[in-house]
Amino acid sequence: MTKQLLLGQTLRFSGNPFTADWNTVTHHSRRGGVLVENGKITAVGEGDDLRRDHPDAAITDYGDGLISAGFVDAHMHYPQTGIIASWGKQLIDWLNTYTFPEESRFADAAYAQDVAGRTLDLALAHGTTTLTSFCTIHPESVDAFFGAAADRNMAVIAGKTCMDRNAPDTLRDTAHSAYDDSKALLEKWHGKGRATYCITPRFSPTSTPEQLEALGALWAEHPEVPMQTHLSEQLPELEWVASLFPDCRDYLDTYERFGLLGERGLYGHAIHLTDREKSRLSEVGASVVHCPTSNTFIGSGLFDMMGLSQTKIRIGLATDTGGGSNFSMLRTMGAAYEVGQLRGEAIHPAQLMWLATEGSASALHMSGQIGSLNVGAAADITVLDLASTPAIAQRTNRAEHIWDAIFTTIMMGDDRAIRDVWVAGKKV
Repeated sequence: MTKQLLLGQTLRFSGNPFTADWNTVTHHSRRGGVLVENGKITAVGEGDDLRRDHPDAAITDYGDGLISAGFVDAHMHYPQTGIIASWGKQLIDWLNTYTFPEESRFADAAYAQDVAGRTLDLALAHGTTTLTSFCTIHPESVDAFFGAAADRNMAVIAGKTCMDRNAPDTLRDTAHSAYDDSKALLEKWHGKGRATYCITPRFSPTSTPEQLEALGALWAEHPEVPMQTHLSEQLPELEWVASLFPDCRDYLDTYERFGLLGERGLYGHAIHLTDREKSRLSEVGASVVHCPTSNTFIGSGLFDMMGLSQTKIRIGLATDTGGGSNFSMLRTMGAAYEVGQLRGEAIHPAQLMWLATEGSASALHMSGQIGSLNVGAAADITVLDLASTPAIAQRTNRAEHIWDAIFTTIMMGDDRAIRDVWVAGKKV
C-alpha cells in the first residue's frame, strides 16, 4: 500500500495535561508531518525530515491546517439523532416525551440502519472518528450500528440498551432476555473488525435488581469488555434512585452491589457524586464521562473536571447526542470550557484537545489505539482549518501563539472547521 505523508501543523500528546504540566506533554510542530502506512501511523516528526526520509510517500500538504488525532466521543445515543435539540424538558420528562417514543421505532431494522448511517456520517463530518453509543433494546439496532461502522471502517463501542421497568412496553425486555441478547450480540460483534461490544444497562431506574444482577453476571464472564451506564445526572433522578433502592448507600451502590462497578465501567455524567462514590470510582480506576452540552441543555449541573482529574478516575468527553445539543466535539470542548468557568476553573485548550482525543481513548481503555497522533495508533486523523469562517479568521489573524488560534476554533468552530478526516489511513 502507498505510504501517505500528511504535512501541516501537528498536535500530539505524550501524557495527561491535567496531571502534568501541559507544556511538557503537549507537542506542537509548526511544520510537522505524519506518515501513514497500512492504516497505522508509522512516523511523526518534522515534515522536511519525513519528506527526505520517505521520498516514495504520496504527499498531502495541509499548509497551516492543524493535523490532530480524530475526535473520540465517549458517550452518545445514536437512536436519538433525530430528536436532538428538542425543547423544554429535564431528564425524566425528556425521556418520556421524546426519547422513548423515538427509540421504539428501532425494532424496524431498515429504520435503524438509516439512522445509524446518518449518525456516523454526521460524526465524521464533525471530525469524530470513534463513537461510544447506547443502542436500543432491539438487537436490530445493535446490528445496524456495528454494520454501518464496519462499512466505514470506524472503531466504535456500543451495546444493546437493557430496560425491564419504568419504560413503555415497546422498550422493555426482561432480566433473562437482556442477558441472552447481550451475550449473543457480544459474541457476534466484539473484536470483529474495529467493533467493541459494551454491556449496557440504561440506568438503575429502568432495570430491576434482577436485571442488574444478570448483567453483572455477564460482565463477570466477560471482564474484557466495557460496561456503560448513567450515574448521578440530575438531582430528581437521585431521589428516584433512592426510592427504588432504599437499601443502597448511594447511586453508585445500585451498580456496585450487582457487579456493575469495575475498571472498564463507563459512567456518564457523574455530576452529583458523594465522597464515597468518588473514592470508590477512584479505587477501581473506573471512567466517568463529561457531557457538558447535555448537562447544560437539560439543566443537570456542573461537572467537577478539575477535582476529579486529580483522582485515579479516568475522564472522557462526549456529546451525549441527543440530550447533548450538538454533534460537534469542538462545541463540546467549548461547553466544557464554559462549565469550567462557572466553577471558577479556566481549562486550557491543550487540556480540552487532550480530553477530546487521548482522554476519551484512555477512558475507553484504548490508549495508543485511537485518539492518538503517536506511532502505532490507527490513522484516524482530523485536520482542522483554523480560519474556517470570516469571524474565526479575523481572530486567528491576531493570534499571538498557536493556542490563541486553537482556542478560537474550539469556541467558534463547527463542521466548517473540519478540513479533512482520515479513517484507518483512508481519507473520507
